[in-house]
Amino acid sequence: MRMTHCILIGAPVDEGQRRPGCLMGPAAYRTAGLAGTLAALGHSVEDRGDVVPDAPGDQTCDNPAVHHLPETIAWTQALSTATQAALPDGMPIIMGGDHSLALGTVAGVASHAANIGRPQFVIWLDAHSDFHTVASTTSGNLHGTPMAYANGQAGFDPFPAFPNPIPGENICMFGIRSVDPAEYAAMQETDITVNDMRVLDEQGIVAPLRDFLDRVRAANGLLHVSLDVDFLDPSIAPAVGTTVPGGATFREAHLVMELLHESELVTSLDLVELNPFLDERGRTAKLMVDLVGSLMGRKVFDRPTRSYG
Repeated sequence: MRMTHCILIGAPVDEGQRRPGCLMGPAAYRTAGLAGTLAALGHSVEDRGDVVPDAPGDQTCDNPAVHHLPETIAWTQALSTATQAALPDGMPIIMGGDHSLALGTVAGVASHAANIGRPQFVIWLDAHSDFHTVASTTSGNLHGTPMAYANGQAGFDPFPAFPNPIPGENICMFGIRSVDPAEYAAMQETDITVNDMRVLDEQGIVAPLRDFLDRVRAANGLLHVSLDVDFLDPSIAPAVGTTVPGGATFREAHLVMELLHESELVTSLDLVELNPFLDERGRTAKLMVDLVGSLMGRKVFDRPTRSYG
């Protein structure tokens, strides 16, 4: 197994949605033993602490629904800088925090990829496509906007321009099952791969995921994984404010992580939307840490070679 220098970065972002608690996520991951899990697998671990953004500015936008715009822009800039700075040293694992943190982390990985002359790819493990813009969101929750920002969509005027937008063919949405009409219409104009739960029910996990990983490998790309708690079925992962029934099962989620590990393509990771206030004795935090373990090489089940005859 390839040994990796894992760089933990706390992102206590709570402003991208309206249900308080995600700011406790980084502490929950530390308490659930993320660093120890990685070290037990032979990886080196460095915890760079929690990112502290600059004071928010006074940015405004025309959409009256949007809230915490200046705070989210400050987080975006701080997390972009922190993620880009970590990549030359190892694999950043950003512990969130709501999914608006990906406005910054994906900007950081895209900048790094451009600097070294390689294409950036993203796999979005989420119940939602998060393809709204600042202009189109009706909830005003900016955790629903990172993928549109990363894809270079219009409608983000208050934000800094996204560096090196990620083309649709380099994005795979995996396990989604909740898409608003405006997001659906916008995605129809892109080449984004959408493996929603219907696709996964019909084709299984393995073939669609390997197809995308083969594209990453053929392009010599870097792969950013953004793992939202609501990718998982709420029956096994209740600690999220945006529960959507019908998510990935325990076995399916671990299979995804094992396939990502075997690909040896993953270069950065987001862990988002964990709300410890909604958890049940830490079970969701522990499951997320176990999934990171599978991503980094731990096998859930022994597979002994058995001879017959």
